[in-house]
Amino acid sequence: MKINTEYITLGQLLKFAGIAMSGGDIKYLLNETDILVNDEVERRRGRKLYPKDVVIVNERKITIEYDK
Repeated sequence: MKINTEYITLGQLLKFAGIAMSGGDIKYLLNETDILVNDEVERRRGRKLYPKDVVIVNERKITIEYDK
């Protein structure tokens, strides 16, 4: 996923990627699913993601990149 800001939060990423539709969906996913950020389980929706971070949700891999 390409971003044009310094970072994106995990919650924003889940919405923009179409994995979650609402804040409630995000909360459920974080509690019930192992979401990996750079190979570590993450439970915070406010986790800041920067270019080159890798997120894996339900076997879907998303790499953060700058949109230049």
